[in-house]
Amino acid sequence: MTDQHSLYGPLADPAGDAGHREHPPRVGFFTDTSVCIGCKACEVACKEWNDVPGAGLDLLGMSFDNTGALGADAWRHVAFIEQDRPPGVQDAGPAGLPTGPSRTGHTTGADTGRATGTPDEAARGGGQGAAPVDLPFPSFDLPGAATGAETRTDFRWLMSSDVCKHCTHAGCLDVCPTGALFRTEFGSVVVQPDICNGCGYCVSGCPYGVIDRRPGDGRAWKCTLCYDRLRGGLEPACAKACPTDSIQFGPLDELRERADRRLQQLHEAGVEEARLYGRDPGDGVGGDGAFFLLLDEPEVYGLPPDPVVPTRDLPSMWKYASLAASALLAAAAAVFVTPDGKVRR
Repeated sequence: MTDQHSLYGPLADPAGDAGHREHPPRVGFFTDTSVCIGCKACEVACKEWNDVPGAGLDLLGMSFDNTGALGADAWRHVAFIEQDRPPGVQDAGPAGLPTGPSRTGHTTGADTGRATGTPDEAARGGGQGAAPVDLPFPSFDLPGAATGAETRTDFRWLMSSDVCKHCTHAGCLDVCPTGALFRTEFGSVVVQPDICNGCGYCVSGCPYGVIDRRPGDGRAWKCTLCYDRLRGGLEPACAKACPTDSIQFGPLDELRERADRRLQQLHEAGVEEARLYGRDPGDGVGGDGAFFLLLDEPEVYGLPPDPVVPTRDLPSMWKYASLAASALLAAAAAVFVTPDGKVRR
């Protein structure tokens, strides 16, 4: 049996533990929420490629979030979280952070060799030169579009595309009685719908509440990390569709190094609240195959702060159970068998 260090330490090899020999490097997702713009391209690409049925339009009373949570018909979920606080250092665009459509949108003479001036002057073609500035969006001809930073509302959006974590030690995989869930050669966890009997044990075995059964179907469904695309040498559809590289795909070891550098970059830029979630191989699930850079506490994004796979202690539980059973048998033998080996009557 694989020891605990292999399951939860830096040397963890879930594909190897599952019996895959000479397998490719473990791959996964690193989601940098600081550059997510909430476009939902990942949700659409996931549904389109995997033929995930739509759930209809329902704004849920939760801003622009029409998905609500991950489920059998939502393998990707883009969370929209509005916070009553100023954008702060992130709004200034340090370290490659997006500035978004709230920026003024006009360029300087140093950038274009054309006129400089205020947005209003640029819109009229004025300023220190004859040629008007080429304006990207927003157009200052639109009502209210020329407002500046001083008129902005003090709130910020936190956006994050959530997905199955493809845990190093997966509770859903441990409790499945039919073998419908299996570990792939890439280290991901996949459900085989033709084997699933709809028992639902995997639903309670997931510490993140990711996996779910489809209404009217009864079988469990979740993200497969686009297993069919991986086998064809392609990246998952959601990462392919992401326009800002918020969802990054690749070998997990490389992604962890990249995430560490990104976190340091943000801290140096003054974004002290930035943190990594699911990156640590020593946590309660042995590290996630899909981990995140967050700009607030995990609970703000609907993520458990300290996830622990329910089946983590199964090996030691079986060990103690076997010892207790042996002790019980020995006690029974002492009661019914005499010292000379005869059965008491």
